[in-house]
Formats: sequence, C-alpha cells, structure tokens
Amino acid sequence: MTMLTLNFLEQKTKKELQKALKTEEHAVTRERILIMLLRNEGKTYDEISGLLGCCKRQVWYWCNNGNPKEIESLRDKRKKGNHRKVTEEYIEKLTEIIIKEPEEFGYEFGRWTVARLSTHMEKETGILLGNTQLRNMLKKKRFVYIWAKYSLEDKQDEQKREEFRKKFEEYKKLLKEKPESIQIWFWDESGFSLRVIRRKHWTKKGKRKKVRGDRRKGRVNVMGGIRYTDKKRWVDLIPTGNSQNFKSVLLKFYKDIQREWIEQGNKKEDFEKNGPKIVIILDNASFHKKQEILDESTEEMPNIILEFLPPYSPDYNLMELVWHSAKEYIANKLFKSIEELESLIHKLLNEGGLTICWGRKIKNKGSSIIAS
Repeated sequence: MTMLTLNFLEQKTKKELQKALKTEEHAVTRERILIMLLRNEGKTYDEISGLLGCCKRQVWYWCNNGNPKEIESLRDKRKKGNHRKVTEEYIEKLTEIIIKEPEEFGYEFGRWTVARLSTHMEKETGILLGNTQLRNMLKKKRFVYIWAKYSLEDKQDEQKREEFRKKFEEYKKLLKEKPESIQIWFWDESGFSLRVIRRKHWTKKGKRKKVRGDRRKGRVNVMGGIRYTDKKRWVDLIPTGNSQNFKSVLLKFYKDIQREWIEQGNKKEDFEKNGPKIVIILDNASFHKKQEILDESTEEMPNIILEFLPPYSPDYNLMELVWHSAKEYIANKLFKSIEELESLIHKLLNEGGLTICWGRKIKNKGSSIIAS
C-alpha cells in the first residue's frame, strides 16, 4: 500500500499554489499544481490519476520531481518560444536571413540548417524555436531543404552564348525547310561506376545502417550523342576520353549514319554529295579540338560539321539530360561485373530502354537543360 503524505506543503507554498491554480494560463501546468495539492491532502497516486484522468506514471513523476516552491519547474519547457508566440516580425526576419549566406553574419559554416537558424534567430529575436517548429514554419512559407545547384553564370560569356543561340536557330530553320539535308546531334562523354549513386536507406529506428565509404572498383566510360529531331541516341563504350578514341568513335558513328541513309534507298557512293550534313554540337574538351584530329576527321568524314558550345554552357547540351536520366535509373542497382553494367547501359541508351521526360528540368545538376 502506498504511504500517504499529509500536509507536506508549507502553508505559504500551499497558498501560492492555490493562487497559481486560478491564474495559470496553461492547462498542463494547472494539472501539475492539482497533483501537488491533492497529494498534500493524502490522496494516493491511483486516486489522483482517477480524479484528473491522467496516467499514474505522470502523477508519480510530478510528485517526486516537481518543486512545489518553484512554479516555473511545473511549466512545460516546450512552451518557451512556442510557435504561437512568434510574431510577424519574427517570420519576416527569418525569411530575410535564410536567403543570405551565413558568412554575412560572421559564421564559418556554408549553409543554414534548422538548428543553426534556430540558434541565430534566438540571438536576433530572443525567441527560441525547436527544430521541428522552425522546419514546419519554413514549409508553410514554401521553403524546402534540397541540394543547391552549381552555378556557372559567373564564368559564362553571354555574348558567345547569344552568338551560339543565333547559329543554332539558323540550323533549326534549315532543318525545318529541308529536313533531309541536315541532322543535328548533341555530343558528350560520361562515366558509370559499379556503385553509381549513394542514396538514403530504410533502417530500424534507433539504428544506422553502415555502407561502404569507398567506391567499388570498376568504371564504364561512354561517348555518344542524341539526335535533335527524334531524340535517337547513339552511344559507344570507350577505354578513356582522348583524341584518338574520340576520332574512332566518331568514325564508327559516321558509318552508322551512312548505313541508315543507305537503308532508306540511297546509294553509298552518293552519300558525300547528297547525304545529310551532320552537325555535331559538343563541348570544349581539349581532345575535341586537337587540330590533327580535326583535319583527319574533315578528310575522312566530310559530311560532319563540328560546332562547339560556348564555354561553361552544359545547359545547351541535351546529352546532359540523357546521362542524368540514365544514372538516376540505375541508382542503387548492384552489379556483379563490368559486363553486367555495360549490358544495361547498352540496353538503356542504344535500344530505347530509357524513357526520358523531355518537358522537365534537371534539378540539382547545374543549369536547366534546354529541351525544346
């Protein structure tokens, strides 16, 4: 049987509790005051629990841990700085701060987290919010926590970009007027590892799944392009990206385009004269522009015209979206061998196994790709 403790409260403390019971704003605090007063009258934990409709464990906790002489000890610490006390001025200040770099306020870290924001906002306003409260407030203000994209704008030459846009419009105009006379291909190189992208994992609460921090050995390098009109992809595997491999892949590509033209009922000997001009748009990698290779390519593949993108302008290259979509598709897939990865890449990129949503933008990967 529980021992009863009668009149353990001093008269002064009892009166202060009774007064606080009438004036206290929060119901939770009033309930804890009542627990103290009822316990002082000799009520058992079970009786108090039944009278107040709360659990016995709660009654026991406050009888043993609450300080009746300090009303503040009975208040819910979570009420301090509660979201309901946040003013419009606080919200306005928050939205001003979150779009600025932390360095502007003298911090060494490079990005805001809710914990850092909460600490800084307490310094600014005197109001302390919990991480969950602050996160919910930011969501209501349509802020999301995502990876920032890399910006190349400070390195781009807008005049050269404008010149490229005009030239591309001329090619598109010719394509519309005489579609059989020209093909436009976007060209690029990329690589796929046996472990392509590390993602979040499901795991039991209270535990953290361990994953290998190193990349698995093995990489597949690819080179190829995408045709502007019908989004046909053509990709080949390469040992590494260099001028000789570039020329070899380009020659193989050229022969495939020639074969396609012949299958349409044309003669091989007429290809150079009557076949389409093949405009290949590619970046400024050094092995793309090696003069010896350019001269040999012009001689061996006269129908090809190489057009180079403006510096730091991957947003003009449709192949970027192809690589991104392919890597996104195979993320988290496990491959036992390089051959298995190569087989899937070929199926995705050369056999139409990869469906790309051309109306969307690439998020978190540089500038948005122009897909129209």
